[in-house]
Amino acid sequence: MAMLFPGMDPFLEDPQLWPSLHTSMIVYIRDQLQPQLRPRYIATIEERVFVEGPDREVIPDVWIRERLEKSAAVGVAALEADAPEVVTIPSLEVHQRYIAIHYRKSDRPVVTLIELLSPSNKAAGPGRESYLMKQREVLRSPTHLVEVDLLRKGTHTVAVPLGAAKKRGPYQYLACVNRSLGSRAEYEIYRIQRDQRLPRVRIPLADDDPDVVLDLQAAFRHAGEQGEYEIDYSQPCIPPLSPEDQAWADDLIRQSRATPAVPPAPGTAPPPAQSPPPGSPP
Repeated sequence: MAMLFPGMDPFLEDPQLWPSLHTSMIVYIRDQLQPQLRPRYIATIEERVFVEGPDREVIPDVWIRERLEKSAAVGVAALEADAPEVVTIPSLEVHQRYIAIHYRKSDRPVVTLIELLSPSNKAAGPGRESYLMKQREVLRSPTHLVEVDLLRKGTHTVAVPLGAAKKRGPYQYLACVNRSLGSRAEYEIYRIQRDQRLPRVRIPLADDDPDVVLDLQAAFRHAGEQGEYEIDYSQPCIPPLSPEDQAWADDLIRQSRATPAVPPAPGTAPPPAQSPPPGSPP
């Protein structure tokens, strides 16, 4: 898949495409960090599980299987009781993946947690409740928290207060690092505009070990190129863009469709002129 945008491709925020992109990015982030963490640390992919109802519009990371909630048996106690209709509500068990950085050989706590937000984390429901519970738990622990939000739609979810982030200026996407130091009142944020490459984020480790660097753009580009997503850029973006952003996106898409002539390689002679066929006018 050709990458048309300088940073995040807003068309990949489509809930039909995001789960695959999310899974791939988690793997590529882990793979990118692993060589930088040796020999003291290791990055692992872990997951949290929650149950969604059948009427949810948000598609979470991975739909694993249906679970049928058994209703209580209804007995008839008296002849005058009417027979009820028994409705069985299916629910869906959802697994969401994240990255944990551990000491390679130790029973000490997780050093750093890296979360890539999904639509279900930003919409009211079990997915958001589960995420915020984990977020509060981490903020009360000695574990660093790194959150990456590449989704425009939904409620502000990363740990930095919304007002504090907006005071620094506008953004479409946001990354937030909260180190387990002191009162945890300090946040390192990366505000990401539509026309910017995704940032290189400093990932904290333990003790006096220097930060390692997560190149989000490299992970996103790898996931996008390997995913070969079939995107119809002639259709409106989902979630919708503002009129100004849609015009900007349309311009980039038009530019990508213009194929400039490729000049001959240096030192290469131009192709010989073809002789006109017999009987052609001179």
